[in-house]
Amino acid sequence: MEETKKSLNFIEHIVEEDLANDYSIEKLRFRFPPEPNGYLHLGHASSICLNFGLGESYDAPVNLRFDDTNPAKEEKAYVDAIKEDVKWLGYTWDKECYASDYFQELYDWAVGLIKEGKAYVDSQSSEEMAIQKGTPTEPGVAGPHRNRSVEENLNLFERMKKGEFDEGKHVLRAKIDMASPNMLMRDPILYRVLHKAHHRTNTDWCIYPMYDWTHGQSDYLEQVSHSLCTLEFLPHRELYDWCLDQLVSNDKLRPKQREFARRNLSHTIVSKRKLLRLVEDGVVESWDDPRMPTISGLRRRGYTPESIRNFADTVGIAKRENLVDVSLLEFHVREHLNKVTPRVMAVLNPLKVVITNYPKDQEEWLDAENSPEDVSLGSRKVPFSSELYIEQEDFREEANKKFFRLKLGKEVRLKNGYIIKAESCTKDKDGNIIEVQCTYDPKSKSGSGTEESLRKVKGTLHWVSIKHAIEAEVRIYDRLFTDENPDGHKDRDFMEFVNPDSLKKITGYLEPSLKNAKVGERFQFQRLGYFNVDLDSTIENLVFNRTVTLRDTWAKIQQKN
Repeated sequence: MEETKKSLNFIEHIVEEDLANDYSIEKLRFRFPPEPNGYLHLGHASSICLNFGLGESYDAPVNLRFDDTNPAKEEKAYVDAIKEDVKWLGYTWDKECYASDYFQELYDWAVGLIKEGKAYVDSQSSEEMAIQKGTPTEPGVAGPHRNRSVEENLNLFERMKKGEFDEGKHVLRAKIDMASPNMLMRDPILYRVLHKAHHRTNTDWCIYPMYDWTHGQSDYLEQVSHSLCTLEFLPHRELYDWCLDQLVSNDKLRPKQREFARRNLSHTIVSKRKLLRLVEDGVVESWDDPRMPTISGLRRRGYTPESIRNFADTVGIAKRENLVDVSLLEFHVREHLNKVTPRVMAVLNPLKVVITNYPKDQEEWLDAENSPEDVSLGSRKVPFSSELYIEQEDFREEANKKFFRLKLGKEVRLKNGYIIKAESCTKDKDGNIIEVQCTYDPKSKSGSGTEESLRKVKGTLHWVSIKHAIEAEVRIYDRLFTDENPDGHKDRDFMEFVNPDSLKKITGYLEPSLKNAKVGERFQFQRLGYFNVDLDSTIENLVFNRTVTLRDTWAKIQQKN
């Protein structure tokens, strides 16, 4: 059967058209250009997958370039975190580049603009410049310094570079068109004074280039063929091209900026500024808190790189922004974890079960397969004894015919073990059931091949032997926001929608095979969900995070509301 060829997205169509016209495939080069002022989030993951995916499709190099032009907000720690995230997603960059690598070239080109009468030093305040630039419906007007002489501009710009002026005293602006319908073309700022130490250049520079002056030039220096940006940069494309017009030569490839839509995720925010607020206000513990939509947060929660890449591939690339339901992301992590994680037993809301006809001092070790999805994961032994824990919700004194778990007078099978029958139960003074007394069928052990073991009962429960169980802290994570679009209300602060129940810490009781579980290891707690070992975990105090439930329980909750 002939394999169906995957259709191209519109960015891939652009690349194909360029190859059919004036580009050679050897000239293709892409880049992922994060600003090191925070941790990468799911929006960046889509951009990473797009650029590096194009690199893989065309066997073309991809640069990792840090747009580090604002020392007030950037740190080396963010650089290191970004590199780790890109590697974890499974990608390898060709060159590690920094906009700060090009500070001298950018400065020299700016001097060239001044000499050509295409840039000038403006000494107005930011408020004065805002008024002078006009509005979207009214043209701007020339400022009082627009016609400074080349000599004066060169002198002032040199002194700005030397650090002779306070921040805000002067800026360098391009001289383009104060009447342009695109307000970004109304003499945009190219340089500003910043007396801040840079994470790479320290205090070598007292002036720093703006993004629009840096972006295209960096692409040109690196010979990037396609500079892919999100839609908010569409109005910047005209300025991107103007800047390139000032320096490109015919013997070098000219980069093209093209834009694609962000994919916003429901019940999530992806603004670095607002994510930082969550950290600073103590709503979450850190950038890698497992409730955060950062790549490091998802990694800590137990997500796999494959699940995020599959999610990005499913969502695809589009020209219009839309809101993607977070349940799609959760679907992909469930799908992948189902294939690769071993099954184990844990009880998170324990109810004691006593098997009255099983000898109190007896124990046995039962065979349990690690995964029906992957036989190569083998099997393990789990201990069985007369006293067990099951989940509270797995027992009722009375229930209708649709309740296939344990109820008085009825039978269920214990996973990998025996068939038991509930005979009676014990309650505390408030009427809460605290213990269930059961009997078991000694000949019904799973896999024994006896006639009794082949008996069909409708319910199968997970369990742990009480005397063998190990205690662990289990962190039950839920969505960080109760509203599907917390950042979409103009008259309300996104913080109003923080879910107060986004984290619950409980004590879980686990089968002893998990005693030596390592940080980062992932498991399916049978019938409960997928969990992984948190960074806080130690040999003495195990800590597990719930990555995702086995099913989309949130959808059911929403339907009831």
